[in-house]
Amino acid sequence: MGARIVGTGSCLPQRRVSNADLATVVDTSDTWIVKRTGIRTRFLLSEGETPSDLGVVACQRALEAAGRHPADVDLLLVATTFPDMICPGTSPFVAQGLGMRGAPFFDITAGCTGFVYALAVAEAYIQAKLGERVLVLGFEALSRVTDWSDRRTCVLFGDGAGATLLERGGSGQGILGISLRGDPDKALLLHMPAGGTRRPASHDTVEGREHFLRMEGSGVFRSAVPLMREAMDNALLAAHLEREAVDWIIPHQANARIIDAFADRLALPRERVIVNVDRVANTSAASIPIALDEAVRDGRIRPGHVVVLTAFGAGVTYGAAVTRM
Repeated sequence: MGARIVGTGSCLPQRRVSNADLATVVDTSDTWIVKRTGIRTRFLLSEGETPSDLGVVACQRALEAAGRHPADVDLLLVATTFPDMICPGTSPFVAQGLGMRGAPFFDITAGCTGFVYALAVAEAYIQAKLGERVLVLGFEALSRVTDWSDRRTCVLFGDGAGATLLERGGSGQGILGISLRGDPDKALLLHMPAGGTRRPASHDTVEGREHFLRMEGSGVFRSAVPLMREAMDNALLAAHLEREAVDWIIPHQANARIIDAFADRLALPRERVIVNVDRVANTSAASIPIALDEAVRDGRIRPGHVVVLTAFGAGVTYGAAVTRM
């Protein structure tokens, strides 16, 4: 008896920022950004907006799509790299916003792979009969940790949230195979130098701009494609399926060049790979559930379709899940 996705939802901020808008604040251009990333627009929180509010709306939409209510949820998982607060995180604020009472909640930090990791936890929770329904949220407010003077990174990121509700399903339904892996030797490919207990905030860390996300772009590119492929193949092996059985693949929306290279490596028809990075940019742990919700709502993904979700993220973490919708 598998854990099946029965509802999806997503939410983006209202403020849409184009490449031309960015060119007014940093030395860049639409041509430069599109050529290197494929990104044309992104959605960013405005000053004063509370990040977790995006997550609340995404969860509400997923519950509505499933015909369920917050009181029906047995566990809330929030996958995010940068929570509302270091302590207590983001999940309690989302639970509060939903009006949940009594059900457990916690954050999962696994970089851009966080949503896939959270799906694995949700599936195991249901299989262990600890609950019947798990709400999984991928959420990021990357604009709050982006160095807007660094054109190498600031053009890449956007804010957003995507959610799924999982319930116990019948045989052959739901999540069919999962692969979770990690490579700690690449831990600093994506990182924030200060703000944790290793290097607490100080005048020096603030002046040194150490509270912004840093990324080794070439290292990410070299690692992401083979590791996402490895994770996908292992998840399909666990599901006892061949690539030909897959209807849709949703890779983490890091940038178009990585997605194109991933599709080329697998010799996949591009029409089977769902891409929205051009419109919403890289939303880290939120990217897969946002793309999933869009494809469900526009009718591309339909009941019975086999979908592979695969990601690579800070840590380094990587993983994939195969699910039958």
